Amino acid sequence: MTLRARIVGTGSALPKTRVSNEDLAQRVDTSDEWIVARTGIRFRHIAQDGETTSTLATDACQKALKAANVEAGEVDLIILATATPDQTFPASATKVQAALGIDDCIAFDVAAVCSGFLYALSVADSMIRAGAARTALVIGSETFSRILDWEDRTTCVLFGDGAGAVVLRAEEGESGILATALHADGRHNGLLYVDGGPSTTGTGGKVRMKGPEVFSHAATNLASVMKEVLDKASLVTDDIDWVVPHQANARILDATARKLGLPAEKVIMTVDQHANTSAASVPLALDLAVRDGRIKSGDLVVLEAMGGGFTWGACVARL
Repeated sequence: MTLRARIVGTGSALPKTRVSNEDLAQRVDTSDEWIVARTGIRFRHIAQDGETTSTLATDACQKALKAANVEAGEVDLIILATATPDQTFPASATKVQAALGIDDCIAFDVAAVCSGFLYALSVADSMIRAGAARTALVIGSETFSRILDWEDRTTCVLFGDGAGAVVLRAEEGESGILATALHADGRHNGLLYVDGGPSTTGTGGKVRMKGPEVFSHAATNLASVMKEVLDKASLVTDDIDWVVPHQANARILDATARKLGLPAEKVIMTVDQHANTSAASVPLALDLAVRDGRIKSGDLVVLEAMGGGFTWGACVARL
C-alpha cells in the first residue's frame, strides 16, 4: 500500500469584528457597488487588540484537532504559512506550538504569501512520505489588515484577516494528497509586494499592487497549474468533485473555472464573506465547505492559489 499524507481534520478562525463594504465607505472613498462589481467582496473580518496571527492560528488548530479526534501531543510537525507573523522571529509556528501545550516538535513558518498554504502543504506531505513526521498541523493564518494602507482604496478593500488549519496523518491507502505542483517567478515582484522589511526600511511596510496585471497573471497561472497537478495525478477535470481556490477575487475564480471548463457549482467561493485572507483563504474555505457538508469523505478536491512573488501552486487530494 502507498503511504500518503491524509487530511483528517479541518478548522478555521475569524476575528470577532466583521466589516461590511458600507462600513468601509465611511472611512474610504468607495462604495458597496464599486467593491462588489470589481471583486465580489461584501464583508471581511478585521483583527482587533489581542487578536494576532498566532492566536487565530491556535484557534483554528484546536478546532482541526477536535475534528480529527487527535490529541495535540500526537503532533510532531507544525508548519504555519503567513506573510504577517507576530514577530520577525521566532516563527509564529512556535507560538502556536506553545499555546497548544506541545513540548517538542518540528515547527516553522513558510512565507509564500497567498500561495503559502499550498507550499506548506507540499512540504508537510514530503516530510510525511519521507518518514520525518507522522502527524502534522498545516496552517494558513494572516492579520493582513495590519499591513494595509487604509487610504488606498484599490488595496484596503480587498483583504481580511483569518486562519485555517488541517491535520495531516500518515496513512496507507487511496485517500490523501495525490499530487502537488509549485511555481515562482520573482521577475514580477513589483506587481504585488509590501514596500518595507527589516533589511530594507526597518519597517513593516504596506501592501502595493497593480491590480489589472495581477489579474491577468492569476487567471493564466491558476488554470495552468491546475491542469498540471491533474496530469501528475493522472486525472482529468471531470474527475474532480470540488475546487477550493484562493479567495482573491470572484472575477478571477470565474475566469479560472471557464478556462478549465469547470461548472461554477463545483467551485467553493467564500470571498464575498471573508475577502482575501492571503495564506488563510484556502484552508478557511475548505473548512467551511467540510463543515456545511458540501465536501465529504472520499471526495476528490483540488486546492489552488497564487500570490505575491509571484508564487503559485495546486494540490489534488482525496479526502
